[in-house]
Amino acid sequence: MPEANFQQPINTTAKILEEYGAGKRDFGKAELGNANLQVLDLKGSDFSYADLSKANLSGTNLRGCDLSFADLSQANLKNADLRGAMLFSANLREANLQGTHLEKADCDHNTHFPPDFDPIKAGVKMSNSFV
Repeated sequence: MPEANFQQPINTTAKILEEYGAGKRDFGKAELGNANLQVLDLKGSDFSYADLSKANLSGTNLRGCDLSFADLSQANLKNADLRGAMLFSANLREANLQGTHLEKADCDHNTHFPPDFDPIKAGVKMSNSFV
């Protein structure tokens, strides 16, 4: 009987670094709440549906990443690069967005930002529907 290959969810910084270094970019549904991912280069990765709540992503390059439906609540994104990222329906409530580069990032009306944050002023593009 052939063995089933069940992929384990990605849940450690070491695993992200190992797989990114090997050329993998699909980290959808990763379980990285409270993870320390600061000052990493993860550009172009797919973190859709990932749990990044309370993660330290300060100074991290997330340029062009798909963060749609990701939970980034209470994440530290200070000085992170999210230019061109997809933030459709992402949860950024209580996230630290101080100095975060969000120019040309895409979001929709289901994306939740901190109450005192103005995404349009930050250069985020608001879409009427998920593309």
